[in-house]
Amino acid sequence: MEQRRTARIAIVTVSDRAAAGIYEDKGGPGAEAWLRETITSDIEIARHIIPDGREGVAAKLRELCDAGSDLILVTGGTGPAPRDLTPEAVADVAHKELPGFGEEMRRASLAEVPTAILSRQTAVIRDATLIITIPGKPSAIATCMNAVFAAVPYCLDLIGAARIETDPARIKAFRPKAK
Repeated sequence: MEQRRTARIAIVTVSDRAAAGIYEDKGGPGAEAWLRETITSDIEIARHIIPDGREGVAAKLRELCDAGSDLILVTGGTGPAPRDLTPEAVADVAHKELPGFGEEMRRASLAEVPTAILSRQTAVIRDATLIITIPGKPSAIATCMNAVFAAVPYCLDLIGAARIETDPARIKAFRPKAK
């Protein structure tokens, strides 16, 4: 499969309050800033804010995958509160689960805050799209993305998504050397 030159990245903030305009979304802008500081290849980023809810989140993720997103970052809704159903919505659209992402994000976060163990972050693949759930706080986003992003470019290569390059001073993307 020929890879597109420009990677399409969607950032989805899941929050009843942010969707209603009651709360300022900090997760979406924080994730976008991290990506723009880290990725050196051409990217298009689209941000979306939607309310909590399993069906609505799953529908938005399907829509973004069908529209050709290569990478989707989903911020919010990964805790233990009753309305936190983002991991369930992500599971509803998944073709393959990548549990190592959540494990590594929790490990990195636990070094900073004891409540990291409450996180239900995950990553999945749907067709040629990688979907990663991340926290909503910009500093926590950086902790998690720093922990896992070295594997993201190669994962995108493997699933036939657009190729991305990173600034090695920030994140050195790992790609196995050809034998």
